Amino acid sequence: MTWRVGVDSGGTFTDVCLFDETSGRIEVWKVASTPDDPSRAIAQGVEEGMRRVGGVPGDVVYFGHGTTVATNALIQHRGVPTGLVTTAGFRDLLEIGRQKRPDLYDLQVDKPPVLVARDLRLEVPERVRHDGTVETRLDEIAVREAARALKRAGVASVAVCFLYAFVRPEHERAARRILAEEFPEAFLSVSHEVAPEFREFERLSTAVVNAYLGPVMQGYIRRLADRLAALGMTARPHLTQSNGGVMGLEAAANLPVRMVLSGPSTGVVGAQAIGRMAGFPDLITFDMGGTSTDVALLKSGEPRLASESIVHGYPIKAPTLDIHTVGAGGGSIAHVDSGGLLKVGPRSAGADPGPVCYDRGNDAPTVTDANVVLGTLHPTHLLGGRMPIRRDRAIAAIERLARRLGMETMETAQGILSVVTANMAKAIRVISVQRGHDPRDYTLMAFGGAGPLHAARLARELEIRRVLVPRNPGILCAIGLLLTDLRADFAATRLTPLNKEALAPMREAFETLAAQAAAWFDLEGIPAEARRVARSIDMRYAGQNYELPVALPDGPFDSSTLAFLANGFAAEHRRVYGFVAEGEPVQLVTFRIEATGLVRKASFTARPPGPEDAGAAREGVRDVWLPEAGGFVSVPVYARDRLVPGNRIAGPAIVEQMDSTTLVLPGMAARVDGYENLILEATA
Repeated sequence: MTWRVGVDSGGTFTDVCLFDETSGRIEVWKVASTPDDPSRAIAQGVEEGMRRVGGVPGDVVYFGHGTTVATNALIQHRGVPTGLVTTAGFRDLLEIGRQKRPDLYDLQVDKPPVLVARDLRLEVPERVRHDGTVETRLDEIAVREAARALKRAGVASVAVCFLYAFVRPEHERAARRILAEEFPEAFLSVSHEVAPEFREFERLSTAVVNAYLGPVMQGYIRRLADRLAALGMTARPHLTQSNGGVMGLEAAANLPVRMVLSGPSTGVVGAQAIGRMAGFPDLITFDMGGTSTDVALLKSGEPRLASESIVHGYPIKAPTLDIHTVGAGGGSIAHVDSGGLLKVGPRSAGADPGPVCYDRGNDAPTVTDANVVLGTLHPTHLLGGRMPIRRDRAIAAIERLARRLGMETMETAQGILSVVTANMAKAIRVISVQRGHDPRDYTLMAFGGAGPLHAARLARELEIRRVLVPRNPGILCAIGLLLTDLRADFAATRLTPLNKEALAPMREAFETLAAQAAAWFDLEGIPAEARRVARSIDMRYAGQNYELPVALPDGPFDSSTLAFLANGFAAEHRRVYGFVAEGEPVQLVTFRIEATGLVRKASFTARPPGPEDAGAAREGVRDVWLPEAGGFVSVPVYARDRLVPGNRIAGPAIVEQMDSTTLVLPGMAARVDGYENLILEATA
């Protein structure tokens, strides 16, 4: 047997998905995360998972991994001491940023901490103009002095960002060479390599974030590679990028900024594949884990890809799936604010100590504790019996909170769920209603360990009539790792009017990008028949401050290309903004190539339908407190692994499995489709 393995390392649990290439068999496993060193839980999960299927790590032929190491280091400001070398007169750009305020009406809003202290931001004489002409040659002696000064200061990483280096990178290349000579042990992040695009502040921010995270990711990748090798695994590991694709360890170690949304992106990829198979291409994904909830919108089966994002206050110019995150997870802590109101999150109990019911020392009630108290989660254990639960401790914690609020215990527990549901509904409205999409036109796909437990109430809050819960919702991000391809993105900014003179610079830009893509294909060892390239151009009206991407098909560059781009931009502008400015000059801004290396993926086969009666899967009943039913009611409990296609379940009901629990509310019914997805629909 040969196995493909996907591992998603979350804040609370580490999920493992194993796919046998020979038989198509899929197995899943779950272990507690080890936040101090996530590679320990990954190695443990792979070893235990392979043992469970009767294999050894040497049988693994593909290993994909989604990680939150870069994200957490940025959130918690646990990067390394970082220096910056930049153009004379521009060291404060990192702190000045943009005039646009993060919150227009908050006069006391705090900016995120600057990642490079001012005394570590060193200027050197050099100047390239916007058209690529050199106004001031680089002072190489000044660069050498800056390198020595930063070395004496004890930084571990250095970012280099010169003005207009994306047009003419010679000065940055020279600075990189000198820094490598004077300070070889430092991690170097050079802007034209990390983000060769215009907008100076965003490019600078991206280069700095990459430098800040570089040694952290390099250390983590080294530990992970060593642990996997010690297990006897010979497959070359790959890490997930924020764009949903994967990259090799070497590329990932040099570009950690591409992985700040590594974990959530593969959940969207998995949802995309399963939604298409189930016949629901229009999806709102709802990934609720232990520490946060990630939501995304897929129209006609395609997620939105952004070329720039702001992650915890830091602008990053890197292709990213459009995912919105809120601090609402199973471990989110409930508390009373200064005004006496119940709040939930964003602070989380995480994996250690975890919720109160884990009995590991935490005494602050969480969302998971509320579910245990209400009976929607199993009162004695989770993970199929491997994790014992102390319901009595959860009840005591909720009672303490209830006394502060002057409420009953069950009402307080339900209040925690109501608050967290409102937080998640707000997140979904950001990606749907605020962007012109009616959530009622979409199917809510619920996954993550806690997603199916809260999906029914969230759907009612948003008036969504259908919820899709995949066969293994708690490890869908790990499954997504086995459904995605190798991918890299290459970009070059060349501000060019859309006219016949644009053909030459367009041809030159795409030739350069194609050469970079070819080098990447060779580095990853991708055969010619598995190589795919997609071209696009970011365009705008002259004077606009935002661009729209327009896909460009293969073929030569001629007058028909210009007409195609003009028509494509007009159509996209009308779709996004509702109008076309006839006669206004149009600019080509950034040229892009998306390089994809096709790999063999996990596949799913539909099963024939069985009986409608799900009685064979029924395990018993449990008293559950449901406000929809007026209090405690006796609710049937079903085992997910005994449900078969065609089974139907009337709400209220609970469906349990090792990696998640699904709640079916009164007034809803659930059915099992051919791919063993659980589909919940409103009946009233």
